[in-house]
Amino acid sequence: MTRYLVSALKYADAAALLVPAMPELMHAKEIAPRLDGILLTGTPSNLDPKRYGAIIDDAPGPFDPGRDEMTAHLIEAMIELGKPVFGICRGFQELNVAFGGTLRRDMAANPDLIPHHAPDHKTFAEYFEHIHPVNLVEGGVLERAYKTDALDVVSVHYQGVEKLGAGLTVEATAPDGVIEAISATMNGAPILAVQWHPEWKAHENPQSQTFFKLLGRALRREPLVANTAAQER
Repeated sequence: MTRYLVSALKYADAAALLVPAMPELMHAKEIAPRLDGILLTGTPSNLDPKRYGAIIDDAPGPFDPGRDEMTAHLIEAMIELGKPVFGICRGFQELNVAFGGTLRRDMAANPDLIPHHAPDHKTFAEYFEHIHPVNLVEGGVLERAYKTDALDVVSVHYQGVEKLGAGLTVEATAPDGVIEAISATMNGAPILAVQWHPEWKAHENPQSQTFFKLLGRALRREPLVANTAAQER
C-alpha cells in the first residue's frame, strides 16, 4: 500500500487520506464531500463476482466484502458530486463493474491470451518484473498525455474486463485485445483507470509518473490534456 501513497503524494503533489473499508461504521456520503478526488488502488483481494451478477462456487479469492461495499458507494458518491475518480488494477476493475461491466478470471493461464501475471512460483518482487506492451487508443486521454501510441507496463492481474461498462471509453489495449485502460467524464469530472501498476518503482519511470501527474491535475480541476475528448454520460 505504501507504494501507492508515495507515488500519489510525490507525483500528484497531493495530500492523502486513507479511507477504511468499514461500511458498517461509516458511509461514503459522509466522506465524499471532504475529498477532492479518490484513487482506488490495487490489493491482493479480488472483487466478489456477485458484484457483477456472477454466481460462481469456486471463484478465486481472497475477497474483501468491506472494500467491495465501500468502494461501490464511494464511486457513486464522488460521481454524484462531480469529483474525479482514478483507479489502478483492482480499482480499474471496480470502476468497470460500477458502470455495469463484468470481469473475466482467466488472465494468467488462458492460452489464447498473453500472460497477464507472472507464474505463481515467482516471488512478490518478480511478479512486478512481469511486463508487456499496451497500445494507446489514438486521440484518447492517455495517448495525448503520454505523446506516444504504446507503453511497456507492469502487469500483475488474474482478472480483467469481460464486458465493458456502459459509458466507459477504452484508452488502451494489450496485444491480445484485452482492455487495459478506461476513461469517462461524469458530471464534469474525469474518470481514469489503468489495469497495470504505474506505482511500482515510479521513481525510475517517467511514464509511470505521468499517470499520477494526471491525478494531480484532476484534483486541482485542471484539464488533463488539451481538448480532452472524454465521453460524457
